[in-house]
Amino acid sequence: MKKVRKKRKKRVRSRDWHTEGDFAFSHDRAKHLRTGSIPEEEEAPLGIPEGQAPNGLVVSIAGPWASVQMGDEEPLCRIDERMMFGRSSVLAPGDEVFVEPEEDALFIRASAPRRTKLSRPAIQGGRVREQIIAANVDVLVIVASVLRPRFKPGLVDRYLVAAGVGGVTPLLCINKLDLVEEEPKEIAVYREVGLQVIATSCLTGDGIEELHDALRGKLSVLAGHSGVGKSSILNAMDASLDIRTREVSDYSEKGKHTTSASRLYNLPGGVRVIDTPGIRELGLWGVSHEELTFFFPEIEALAPQCRFRNCTHTHEPECAVREAVDAGEITRLRYESYRRIHESL
Repeated sequence: MKKVRKKRKKRVRSRDWHTEGDFAFSHDRAKHLRTGSIPEEEEAPLGIPEGQAPNGLVVSIAGPWASVQMGDEEPLCRIDERMMFGRSSVLAPGDEVFVEPEEDALFIRASAPRRTKLSRPAIQGGRVREQIIAANVDVLVIVASVLRPRFKPGLVDRYLVAAGVGGVTPLLCINKLDLVEEEPKEIAVYREVGLQVIATSCLTGDGIEELHDALRGKLSVLAGHSGVGKSSILNAMDASLDIRTREVSDYSEKGKHTTSASRLYNLPGGVRVIDTPGIRELGLWGVSHEELTFFFPEIEALAPQCRFRNCTHTHEPECAVREAVDAGEITRLRYESYRRIHESL
């Protein structure tokens, strides 16, 4: 008997074009930066009832509990079970929520729609779902170090794609500048494509004030490889935080996951930052092969000149992109990142 295959549900997509004019990293001023795929209906936070408004901001999450900023207080609130998947919550630091009291406890009953997000795939409840790392953030600070661990452009490129999908403006922070006499030459590539780059040293204090000023009045998220110094940067911007840090192994150049959970910090001068645990790899959510070129502006600019309209720029003949790489017009570093990401999707 012939089996009848069930049709898969199509994922609903939403385009919400990012229109801020002060960011030059994408062609046509981030024309293609968007909020990305809407999570499946059962994964979306419960909407706030009509006539109500958010009265709290999620600071951190631990299982079914969340610390919520409510005015000058930060109470621990129980997350509504309808917003849980096993031990995981659909909420993230930065979510605007509606909290209401019940008996002697506070409960998070609903969440407002997210304006932006930083997310990745994760296994939850036996399924691959979208895990929101931070919500409603204005800036993604991609923290990389020049040494210990060494600069890894591949991870930077993945974060740039994740920022584009989530509608977040990226900023590259090159940390531990005191360990070298000059910046790695690869960093110049990112300045050339229009990405804002700030070099810092927590030891000497270089660049810390510049970074603080760039984040003033915004909600930002720090993300990057383990051991690059995200928590040290926060300590340098506000010594009263005294966040625990660890040294990176000289032998393996691998950092320790000192920050075990994401948390929002309020710093002096109107700076709000979400610190996240370090990672070694970043999966991408809500990006198709066809959309990938949107987030490599130097590649998409030449794509219309390729022989084939649906050229993937990986193997096709008469590919204008590969010809530009061979001619040195597109850096091979970025092109190889594009290829690796393309193969992984």
